[in-house]
Amino acid sequence: MILVFKHFFYKNYVGLSLWPFIFLKNDALKEDIFLINHEKIHLSQQKELLIIPFYIIYVMEWVVRSIYYFDTYKAYQNISFEREAYLNEKDLEYIKNRSAFSFIKYLWH
Repeated sequence: MILVFKHFFYKNYVGLSLWPFIFLKNDALKEDIFLINHEKIHLSQQKELLIIPFYIIYVMEWVVRSIYYFDTYKAYQNISFEREAYLNEKDLEYIKNRSAFSFIKYLWH
């Protein structure tokens, strides 16, 4: 289910997946097939990790990478879940063909 909350987002962020919802900054973004695919990849990640562990790992990885890079945005960009989603968002068949726990291979790149 896709919901729109324009005041929910910080700066350039436009989408967020919180199982089982996709939140978008504005209605027009519903037409952005790559953004929607990106968020659906996150929903798949959340589902396979039974939701709560996904958020714990996500935050832990962000904290560690923030310390490593001294840059919170660069840390966000390098979270394994984000790397998988960004690198595959334009492949609209990716979710169908995605292996479980595929995000693991993006941990060390």
